[in-house]
Amino acid sequence: MEEWKEYKISDVCKIRHGFAFKGAYFTNEKQPYICVTPGNFDIKGGFKLSKPKYYHGPIPNDYILNKDDLIVTMTDLSKDGDTLGYSAIIPQIRDITFLHNQRIGLVESIASNISKHFLYWVMRTPEYQKYIVNCCSGSTVKHTSPKLIGTYVFKAPDPETQEEIASLLNNLDAKIELNRRINDNLEQQAQVLFNHYFVDTPEILGDCTVGNLTDIASYLNGLAMQKYRPTTNDAGIPVLKIKELGQGKVDEHSDQCSENIDSQYKVDNGDVIFSWSGTLMVKIWCGGECGLNQHLFKVTSEKYPKWFYYFWTLHHLKKFIHIAQDKAVTMGHIKRSELEKSEVLIPSNKKLIEIDKIISPLLAKIIALQTECLNLTALRDTLLPKLMSGEVEINKINN
Repeated sequence: MEEWKEYKISDVCKIRHGFAFKGAYFTNEKQPYICVTPGNFDIKGGFKLSKPKYYHGPIPNDYILNKDDLIVTMTDLSKDGDTLGYSAIIPQIRDITFLHNQRIGLVESIASNISKHFLYWVMRTPEYQKYIVNCCSGSTVKHTSPKLIGTYVFKAPDPETQEEIASLLNNLDAKIELNRRINDNLEQQAQVLFNHYFVDTPEILGDCTVGNLTDIASYLNGLAMQKYRPTTNDAGIPVLKIKELGQGKVDEHSDQCSENIDSQYKVDNGDVIFSWSGTLMVKIWCGGECGLNQHLFKVTSEKYPKWFYYFWTLHHLKKFIHIAQDKAVTMGHIKRSELEKSEVLIPSNKKLIEIDKIISPLLAKIIALQTECLNLTALRDTLLPKLMSGEVEINKINN
């Protein structure tokens, strides 16, 4: 194996600014063109297709992105610059063409001795991102530039080893993405089944009792965890806040609380969490043990299966969001009384057991796959800096 050599990003590629597409042509209606924005970059890098910005206006030829193009984001609105400078690879999605928008850099003219996919992973390392954030401009909105990104120095082995390292990391990412797609499908199946029995054709349930959300589950509000900091001899556990719930995991920026808090305020894999203030959402948490922060409900039941209270809470979420928006001054929220006003249909025990045999296995698979995704992500994030620095040799992993 050849010795690793140092390279400056500006010496091995060029980064080109995107085009300022006019906002008048943006729409929420599905179109064949999507403008790539910083919102299409996942935390710690990688591409995600959420809240697509569809476009139906004139398009300059030089600003059409192709499958496998390497891009970087040069603007970030988050406090910690969660995605600033990180890279992504343009995917191939049927009937969709991605456009090279402003504040997105296209990496091109890559040197022949540098693998594009290796460079992609260089731009996803913690060391690289820390460098970019420390050098960025702006306080509320953080900015970087092709010139600044170009000053970063990294090490690389021979091209063949670069490809082997990139391939291993790409395979981990592919498995994570496959699990996510399977999970999306499983959740859709479970949702369709729930709607079939309880929303679309409830008459097939036979005799039912009409209750409310608090009749089928307990909604435990979290603690103000800033009052429960870890002590000297206390290792501490991460605090689950709205941010962590939204991203599905904790990170190095997550607060810590004492591990000696009351066990009922601890959250673990498979727990149903309902954010009732700020950004309202209902999620099944699979990000490991945490402390439940205020503004989050931990939803449990000793009598009813998890899918039953999860989907009923989810069923009322859209209504809760509207209520919160109407009441919003600084941060919209709902009151516990809204739970008591939210009707649910409770079938006989016999019917519930019959439905449970169909839906519970789906939910168990969802939780298992989601947990595996988090474990694979942790493995990838542990290997990434070690592989990209040469601390861990790729041939020892492959063998």
